[in-house]
Amino acid sequence: MGTAPAVSVRTARRPWSAPPRPVWEEPPARAGLAAKAVVLTAACLAVLFPLWIVVVTSLSSMKTITEAGGLVVVPRDLTFIAYQELLSGGQVQRAALVSLGITVVGTLFSMTVSVLCAYGLSRPGSLAHRWILAMLLATMFFGAGLIPTYLLVQALGLTDSYLALILPSAVSIFNILVLRAFFMNISTELIDSARIDGAGDLRILWRIVMPLSRAVIAVIALFYAVGYWSAWFNASLYLSDQSMMPLQNVMIQIVQKQEPPTGLGQAIKTNQLSPLSVQMAVMMLALVPVAVISPFVQKHFKKGMLTGAVKG
Repeated sequence: MGTAPAVSVRTARRPWSAPPRPVWEEPPARAGLAAKAVVLTAACLAVLFPLWIVVVTSLSSMKTITEAGGLVVVPRDLTFIAYQELLSGGQVQRAALVSLGITVVGTLFSMTVSVLCAYGLSRPGSLAHRWILAMLLATMFFGAGLIPTYLLVQALGLTDSYLALILPSAVSIFNILVLRAFFMNISTELIDSARIDGAGDLRILWRIVMPLSRAVIAVIALFYAVGYWSAWFNASLYLSDQSMMPLQNVMIQIVQKQEPPTGLGQAIKTNQLSPLSVQMAVMMLALVPVAVISPFVQKHFKKGMLTGAVKG
């Protein structure tokens, strides 16, 4: 009578083991966590330390800046005289209002055109949407150049007008593609049910598509707003009237030490105000709006930007 082969107890009792995980999925060691903390701290200091110098110098008096020999690191005798002089009227205040108006109007115009274009291109049955998309993509790689653009703006009579600061850079094809990719992810059944109820395209866009796309719309609006607020090249190219210059161009003139803005020359000559503190204060005025708005839109970046770009 035959006997069954013996089964190794070690083999029978060996527990099931999961396949090894990649190295990047393993929990970091203490040394890795410490290295990450050091690197992140150094990166934060590299960003915040220059900003700290700009803020402190803009709030420093003439005496403090003279004793420090330039930029101030340790705050002493803080004063808001530079900001008071800049915001009490004159060239800087007018330039800030110009930049604010261009940013608001330009962002609204750019978002209107981009949303309408992206929604039309996201609908498969729209007229010639493939050809229009191909032409838009071609403009991302081929441009007319600076001279033809300037001649076109001049032929349209837009020189020395605020429209020259908005229309030449009103639409970004990349932003349209991101919006289109996000719109294409919206359920077609939801849109079809709205059509059955008698809703038109504009009503579907306003009542259904845009509320579901708040994240990506907020991100794209921030991109446009920062672009308009920080733009300076179009103004230097198309504007010759100094009273129409936006804040960025006035800041460039002040930082390059061409001449103090209107109303500050007497304060600088009487040693009540340092030219360096004026330069730093203007830089802070140009930076504050973006720094204030960005945290409110930051939470939408992952959902809005990445989702719209990847899933398209």
